[in-house]
Amino acid sequence: MFSGYRILQVAAFRLSRDSELELDGEDRYNYVGMLQSELKKRQRARPIRLECEPMSPELLGRVRKAFEIEDSALFPTSGPLDPRPLLSIVDMPGYERLRYRLQPPLLPNDFVQERNFFDILRERDVLVHHPYDSFDPVIRFIQSAAEDPDVLAIKQTLYRTSGQNSPMANALIHAAESGKQVTVLIELTARFDEQRNISWARDLEEAGAHVLYGLAGLKVHAKIALVVRREASGISRYVHLGTGNYNERTARLYTDFGLFTCAEDFGSDASAFFNTITGYSEPPFFNRLVMAPVGMREKILLLIRREADWARSGHNSEILAKMNSLVDPVIIRELYEAGKAGVRILLNVRGICCLRPGVPGVSATIRVVSILDRYLEHSRAFVFNNGGDPEVYLSSADWMPRNLDRRVELMFPVLQQDLKERIIGILQAQMADNQKARSLKPDGTYERVAPGRLEPLRVQEHLYQRGLQEQERVRSLAPVRFVPLEGAD
Repeated sequence: MFSGYRILQVAAFRLSRDSELELDGEDRYNYVGMLQSELKKRQRARPIRLECEPMSPELLGRVRKAFEIEDSALFPTSGPLDPRPLLSIVDMPGYERLRYRLQPPLLPNDFVQERNFFDILRERDVLVHHPYDSFDPVIRFIQSAAEDPDVLAIKQTLYRTSGQNSPMANALIHAAESGKQVTVLIELTARFDEQRNISWARDLEEAGAHVLYGLAGLKVHAKIALVVRREASGISRYVHLGTGNYNERTARLYTDFGLFTCAEDFGSDASAFFNTITGYSEPPFFNRLVMAPVGMREKILLLIRREADWARSGHNSEILAKMNSLVDPVIIRELYEAGKAGVRILLNVRGICCLRPGVPGVSATIRVVSILDRYLEHSRAFVFNNGGDPEVYLSSADWMPRNLDRRVELMFPVLQQDLKERIIGILQAQMADNQKARSLKPDGTYERVAPGRLEPLRVQEHLYQRGLQEQERVRSLAPVRFVPLEGAD
């Protein structure tokens, strides 16, 4: 590259640029063109971080001057600037003892038999917990709807999908090409997935689907799919609600909950939700769903305050919550007040947590853990003891101002008793992890949880093994079937 020159010094550096997109909400009729223009600008956006290997002060000064890097944006490092090439080592043969044991996703017992998907959901709600449970039923839900001649309409939100061969997006395209009414809201501003989402939006439009690119001033982060089907008894609505994206690839690495239901109140709420985001109407009154930015914050505060009231009246009171981040100052203050009232508060917060637990007189009854293991803890689940009659909610939203005030999110209750108990058991087991959990201390630092005299519990392994045991139990109860083999003429 530098023929004829004498090389004085070699050092690698990496530049990070501002990835925020400056979109003019008034130009909604050329939204895609405006977004693509901003994506091009991102490649030369303002530098916000410089990571560099050791280099002489003179060379570093030249690099900093060229990119106008401030002291606060300089990050010297002695490790590899881009560790991704090291991933190729993972697939090399040998050293099996250093790898995770395979955990093939399990097919939920409700879907083991070869039965019509919609017949199953008419009997009961079904909960899936990825990646322990396979993501295939979620894909099958949309694929079955696309192929079923009695399905009239499919409506779905898409935030992040997989690559060019996304089975979810392809099923929606097939449904639209088959003449079904398909409505898809694709959030084009999902960071770093913008170009991919633009491509899917165009493919869906060409197939005949009604595609929305988002909402003015709000990012749509809700995870919901609605299938409208003509049946002998009339029109039925089937709903899937989730805490994570409709992405079969990340579903193998991220923990998330999903709920299938055909309950009428959920179906009517889902229809009202899509009517709201596809038109110019104001948010409706929901029977079961809770929507941000209109009502979710207020609902969360109400549930926290109710637990505090239970504690003040002498009842056992507890909040058990799991999320990615806890940042919202209003909710944090309310948790402090509930803790001072005597509420036992157990929080599983994987990432940022601005609440300080264990502070005498402020948060002595609050405990916070973060679990870092082979799967990324992504699900959002909340349990409020409610005087001994627990209410369980799942949500697409973390407790952050951006989620509660600037995004369209959904929180929904789990009503079926066995599913409520399953979620509560999962959250309790996560709080008991003593192998991969870190406990947040009052000073803001984390310390690894030690088992002490307790039995070692690695919750991600525990949940998978529990799923295997349940699968074997159900199989052992299944009747033996004798299928004769007949010779061909």
